[in-house]
Amino acid sequence: MKIKLTTCQARNTHAVTAAIADYLAAQLNLETEFIIDPPWEDCLQGVLTGQIQIGWMCGYPYVQETAVPDPVIELLALPVMAGARYQNQPVYFSDVVVRQDSPFAKFEDLRGTTWAYNEVGSQSGYHIVRYKLSQMGETGDFFGKIVASGAHLQSLALVLAGEVDASAIDSTVLEMALREDPALATQIRSIEALGPSPIPPWVIHKSVPAPLRQSLRQALTQLHLSPAGREILALGEMARFETAVDAHYDLIRHMLHASQNIHL
Repeated sequence: MKIKLTTCQARNTHAVTAAIADYLAAQLNLETEFIIDPPWEDCLQGVLTGQIQIGWMCGYPYVQETAVPDPVIELLALPVMAGARYQNQPVYFSDVVVRQDSPFAKFEDLRGTTWAYNEVGSQSGYHIVRYKLSQMGETGDFFGKIVASGAHLQSLALVLAGEVDASAIDSTVLEMALREDPALATQIRSIEALGPSPIPPWVIHKSVPAPLRQSLRQALTQLHLSPAGREILALGEMARFETAVDAHYDLIRHMLHASQNIHL
């Protein structure tokens, strides 16, 4: 069967996902196709309907979509990022960024400021911020004004332009932006790292036969064992894939429960 793959993550995941699609095709003698033209929301819907078999999705929609009897998707494998801060674990952070010349030194200083989030389906940009506020004993009116930007990179652009004071940016997205534009480091500061959160997982639709699902899982978790595989992983600043366990996402479930009464 033909296996279609997509990423619902930021554009820094496009190159590595496309390269992995080609790798899986060669390793397993499959026909694969990387789907990226539609908006990420359409890609996510494609994964949930089985029109796209493999997707890289945020942990929040994964938790939501598997909170039903006999969900249509299951975990395939978990990316492990290469940076030292990730400690060889399938996690990531939300870096709270402000402009370099701003007066803010810690998250608590942001009371009454203008805040940007990417969108409400995001663990790193939205839900972990709700959790942070719940841990502080705050409510959703902590910020003075809130702007929905539509994407992490757009939130970052709003901070740089002075249109908002701060935002929580997926650490992997921010690191890629800093790599592409080193001068960015002189324009922004991170005043806190929220998390870690469980990494956005790779999932697979259960319409894929179980033996093929297992072969795909094995190919991903062994990717780092060859020089060619490590070269592919480096495109996404990844170290390896890890075998996925659903309990890893209990932390997101806990955060959602603890912050259920807080809405930005």
